[in-house]
Amino acid sequence: MKIRMLYFAFLLLLLAGCDEIVKDEEVPQIDMTGANDFPQNCAKVYRGEAFVFSATLTDNTELGSYSIEMHHNFDHHTHSTSGTSCEMEEVKSPVNPFVFIEEYEIPAGLTSYAIQNQIVVPANVDTGDYHITVRLTDKSGWQTFKGIAVKVTDR
Repeated sequence: MKIRMLYFAFLLLLLAGCDEIVKDEEVPQIDMTGANDFPQNCAKVYRGEAFVFSATLTDNTELGSYSIEMHHNFDHHTHSTSGTSCEMEEVKSPVNPFVFIEEYEIPAGLTSYAIQNQIVVPANVDTGDYHITVRLTDKSGWQTFKGIAVKVTDR
């Protein structure tokens, strides 16, 4: 019985000495303010060519994963997180719209990660207004996104 009491007392002392578990209460960040970050809101990308999506992802504790999605905006819906509005074409129905959806894992333990992902725009897709949406999730599950309006056009 005494051993049990000593064990219990030791356990209480051990727990009292432990630091508090720190909760991650901050969302990760998508930074596209660098000189080489692309695309910026209202940028043009070209049919039949590739472009490199580049940004810097950061988190206060640890990054997890991100995804990039590109889809048409022929109906003028919005995902923009920019205060800049772009000149839009007339509303139209898609015939052969471009859709790109990819998910990427970030190496473990990182709090900052520069991304450079090549996206090939097929030569036969509809030209016009498109959105690129980047979603970033940290290891704790917090998520943020950035919406960018671009125009797919011919050169």
